[in-house]
Amino acid sequence: MWRAFVDAFKIPDLRAKIIFTLIVLGIYRLGAAIPTPGVDASSLTNNLNQGNLGGVLGVLGLVSGGNLEQFSIFALGVLPYITASIVMQIMTTAIPALEKMQKEGPEGSKRIQQYTRMAAIGLAAIQAFFFANLLQSQGQFVKVGWNPAVFMFVLVVTQMAGCAFTMWLGEQITERGIGNGISMIIFAGIVHRFPIEFQQTFALLGTQFDLLAVIFFFAVIVVVIGFIVLVQQGERRIPVQYARKISARAGAAATSAANASFIPLKINTAGVIPVIFAQSILQLIQLIPQSVPNQPWAQSVANFLNFRSPTGLAVEVLLIIGFTYFYTTITFDPKRVAENLREQGGFIPGVRPGTDTQHHLERISGRITLWGALFLGLLAVIPNVTQNITNVTTFPLAGTTLLIVVGVALDTLKQLEAQLAIRNYGGFLQKGKLRGRSGFQQ
Repeated sequence: MWRAFVDAFKIPDLRAKIIFTLIVLGIYRLGAAIPTPGVDASSLTNNLNQGNLGGVLGVLGLVSGGNLEQFSIFALGVLPYITASIVMQIMTTAIPALEKMQKEGPEGSKRIQQYTRMAAIGLAAIQAFFFANLLQSQGQFVKVGWNPAVFMFVLVVTQMAGCAFTMWLGEQITERGIGNGISMIIFAGIVHRFPIEFQQTFALLGTQFDLLAVIFFFAVIVVVIGFIVLVQQGERRIPVQYARKISARAGAAATSAANASFIPLKINTAGVIPVIFAQSILQLIQLIPQSVPNQPWAQSVANFLNFRSPTGLAVEVLLIIGFTYFYTTITFDPKRVAENLREQGGFIPGVRPGTDTQHHLERISGRITLWGALFLGLLAVIPNVTQNITNVTTFPLAGTTLLIVVGVALDTLKQLEAQLAIRNYGGFLQKGKLRGRSGFQQ
């Protein structure tokens, strides 16, 4: 791993991409430190640290990289874009016009991408309006002297501009840097808090919890990271063969050859999306006690769905499994894959093309999705169980956080290795040509 990074800095253009990526991430973190005009950032941070509003802003704070702690100009981060992308994926499978546009190649993809950006800006306006009402309803989060209408307008416009600029930064990383820009922005937002959380954890060592609890806590983190790497790298490769005709020179007969390939089916096709969906729904339901206070039934619902209770964990796991199957059916369509194979002259050995291939892919995909869903469910349960055992709450061990960090790190490392392999392969060809020329001249 470290050798890949060292070798990358030896190549000028690759080194420039890495430096460009770091500069863009630095600009993003700089904007994350600038509070939105009119928001009392210190009061908001104190309430979040004390656990107030945590049910509302928990997942949003994770995806935005902690920008909601002081409601910076990048408070929404890339959350509207992620939501818009998911909605567009669902609509692409449901609306024939969008599905046809997606099949048009790069031009169709560009148009869908443009629609996604427009939808993200619209979602940013809606979410900013919601947060403006939330902050105004609390009272102490708005600076004294601000007119409610002016505060609403400034916050909505600021967040829309911040969302647009954040998307632009992510696209710049994707085009001119290393890795996926949106993922890198989320990664930077999560990782920047690790040093502070480590310091807080060891500062309370011996007072709030003992050494064995801390050792066990971080040992669980190491095991979970290894488990995530194992599952993220795991895939089922379905062999595929393509009948290809190879034409010889004039006068020779055409012959046939088989070009072998495979269809990779990842164990965790849905990624982190089902976990975010499930936690978002549970946290929205937990807002009921805040909307109808002093109601016994509302408090019973909140206690039943508490993340630290066995019933809440069970409901969360069931929601994650359901969302995993739902999102996998959107991202992987066995019928479309079977049709594409038949059109391209491909077939799975031992399986007839067409309907039989579709059923074969559905059967394999269903089995693999089950293991991926159980993996995500276990990843959501382990942090809560570990924190209940060790009582270490200064370092928020979230399965979602670790899955995002490890996944982005693996994807970035793969891109670095691919870039290095391309350059090494190109250098080998160049040397071979030079040796061939010298031998010819001799």
